[in-house]
Amino acid sequence: MENLFSVEGKVVVITGGGGILGRGMAEHMCSQGASVVILDRSEEAGNKLANELIAKGYEASYFYCDVLNNEVLEQNSKDIVAKYGRIDVLVNAAGGNMPGATIGPDSTIFDLQMDAFRKVVDLNLFGTVMPTMVFAKVMVQQKKGSIINISSESALRPLTRVVGYGASKAAVTNFTQYLASELAIKFGEGLRVNAMAPGFFLTEQNRTLMTNPDGSLTARGQSIIAHTPFGRFGQPEELFGTLQWLASDASKFVTGTVTVIDGGFDVFSI
Repeated sequence: MENLFSVEGKVVVITGGGGILGRGMAEHMCSQGASVVILDRSEEAGNKLANELIAKGYEASYFYCDVLNNEVLEQNSKDIVAKYGRIDVLVNAAGGNMPGATIGPDSTIFDLQMDAFRKVVDLNLFGTVMPTMVFAKVMVQQKKGSIINISSESALRPLTRVVGYGASKAAVTNFTQYLASELAIKFGEGLRVNAMAPGFFLTEQNRTLMTNPDGSLTARGQSIIAHTPFGRFGQPEELFGTLQWLASDASKFVTGTVTVIDGGFDVFSI
């Protein structure tokens, strides 16, 4: 019987592939038989990951990428197509936050640093739009492709502190829904666009907000766990099932959706 969830032989491009979540996604997709292209600004992290995957017998490549540089993205696309002949899946995992775009407990909205706010919006929104504009052209020529954006719990409901991150991820969700219709109507049902909305996963970017140096929870970390029915943070591997579903033909009639992976945080109330 055909495995609807198979991604074997698919060419999967992951922006931000050297980060914690991107790395896990790359390893998983390789383990399922996909050819994975890691795009990241960090040549050290990207090359290290690609070499580790190749050493395990997987098909993987790394290309330097700046998701806010159209010339670099266009060159990435040419290099990927030259090597693999196609792009089947794009995972827009590049993103992040910075202190100036957050409002701490002792600050107010009037302390927001607009330059930092703009940089966070650029990275999360334009860092999703620009790679999509480049790599979707290849998918349109193929008449098939799956684009998977990374939204966030903060796009579903406004969270305290992360004003820049939340606004930019809400825009990613809206762009996902818009583009799903745009591509399907004008280029056919083979083009799909969906998003994953992770809840709270520990990454290098949020670890100091969630945990103390000794590993205990900060006040914010405690509040998050108290509002998560599962009573814990998510593990990177708990994103992989949704990722593979959206990348495979098992979801071929699914587009414009946002799948929430949060241990129940979004549905909890008191």
